[in-house]
Amino acid sequence: MSYRPEHAVQTRARVIESARRLFNRHGFEQVTIDQIMADAGLTRGAFYHHFRSKSELYAAAVASFATCNPFAIRTADDADKLRDPRALARMLVELYLSDETLANIDLHCPLYALPSDVARAGLEPQEAYTSLIRGMGHIYRTALKGVRDAPRRAEAMVALCVGGMVLARTTNDPELRRSLRASARHQALALLKVE
Repeated sequence: MSYRPEHAVQTRARVIESARRLFNRHGFEQVTIDQIMADAGLTRGAFYHHFRSKSELYAAAVASFATCNPFAIRTADDADKLRDPRALARMLVELYLSDETLANIDLHCPLYALPSDVARAGLEPQEAYTSLIRGMGHIYRTALKGVRDAPRRAEAMVALCVGGMVLARTTNDPELRRSLRASARHQALALLKVE
């Protein structure tokens, strides 16, 4: 049976999507190639047509978050309304630390869902993870253009957003989960205000 060229692209995307969801839910070590391929509706043999290793797939899954996350989806929908870099940065802080984002496990950002896994997973996943950090920082630096300490503020905002979500995900206390994110949001938004 012969497939159209776009079939390979669609199949690869389906495998990445399955991997991203399963890695978010269970972590790198707990998910097997067989589980990922079954979730994608494919056999293990098809895996090697698209990836050399599980680590390569992990890197692709981490990198895929740049286009499938709630922020990317929302900004695509509201692109005309978000030409102001500060409005875009505020929206990222608000959405990143929101109840909606915390509740949607399948779309959790690898920055807070997978940090320990990525640290142990090797160079390819770490490079993809680093790109996500830089991408988030870029949004904040752009919003702070012309501010003397913009790079430091942008990195602090990334740390607040990611750290707030890491801690919120680890507690079983709903009030603490809420207040950690509210505190992180407050401080991150304060860093955007320039007198």
